[in-house]
Amino acid sequence: MTETSLIVHWLTPDLGRVTTVAKGARRPNSAFRGKLDLFYEADFSFARSRRSELHTLREVSLRQTHPRLRQDLHALQQAAYCTALLEQTTEVETPLPDIHALFQALLAELGARPPRPRTVLAFEAKLLVELGQQPDLTGTSLRPAARDLYARLEADDFPALATLTARAEQAVELRQFLHGFIIYHLGRIPKGRGAALGME
Repeated sequence: MTETSLIVHWLTPDLGRVTTVAKGARRPNSAFRGKLDLFYEADFSFARSRRSELHTLREVSLRQTHPRLRQDLHALQQAAYCTALLEQTTEVETPLPDIHALFQALLAELGARPPRPRTVLAFEAKLLVELGQQPDLTGTSLRPAARDLYARLEADDFPALATLTARAEQAVELRQFLHGFIIYHLGRIPKGRGAALGME
């Protein structure tokens, strides 16, 4: 490892989470120049290491840069929190096609519309489904209106949720419910949830 190298973490549908080293990526004439940054989407190839989970990046073909995440701090905070939650709840090099599709949908949503708390709550609810940890709402203290709202967050795609209306007390009820549920079932909540939900 040298000062000109970069460690790059990838989320892929077939291999799940993969970590690579891009040797010489910080050099001005690097073939990786302009192709590696936070939440860039790309096709890539790598040489697998026999000794560790850190592999050598070979080629990168950029597909999408999600520029809004470099223009809107709140959108970046939402993407960062969801990334941390995903990293906490998945294992490296395990196929994650549905979770990969969910994360792509999240990034597309953050690029299309101003960030809203419901986007994060919906990601949490949808991720719990993919992890097989979705709550049985009939056994919770959620009021009927909040249960209906949660069901929408869990089932509807992100564009459909953009037109969803909810009262403030319902949003607070779901925010608190998911906070407790995630801690109880997943052990902890990553840092950044408050900022992602616009509470800081």
